[in-house]
Amino acid sequence: MTQSGAHFQLTRTIAAPPDRLWSLLTEPKAREMWGAPSDDAVLVLETADLREGGQERHRCGPADNPDFVVDTHWYHLAAPDLACFTETISAGGTRFAVTLVTYALTAEGNGTKLTIDVGLAPLTDGDMLDDFQQGWNSGLDRLERFIKADAFA
Repeated sequence: MTQSGAHFQLTRTIAAPPDRLWSLLTEPKAREMWGAPSDDAVLVLETADLREGGQERHRCGPADNPDFVVDTHWYHLAAPDLACFTETISAGGTRFAVTLVTYALTAEGNGTKLTIDVGLAPLTDGDMLDDFQQGWNSGLDRLERFIKADAFA
């Protein structure tokens, strides 16, 4: 029996103006640089169509075998304030979960308050909430390190 759905919210103040943060959050090539769920993983873009109704696909996982497939469908893009999308995560032909994600960005001083809401619908047995929260938190850690190192080049 699959687990019931879950929800979590992450809020961070990121040291980047809203326009820059929006670009890093939504542009597929930018997400390849920081978006993997851990420092030991990669995110590889396969297809991208960043527009409302657009779809994209990327793979993530260990560099030698990024076998998790993530199919994204963009529903709402209101730059640089709000984005809403779903992700379906699968591997080896098995769908593990579907998420509904909302990014809300608000200017705060020289940075941006980023609130991410994630609704999780597990499709297999096992508790995935901790894994998804850890993956999102790790990705945001990587994003902040990327911004610091990039210095808005």
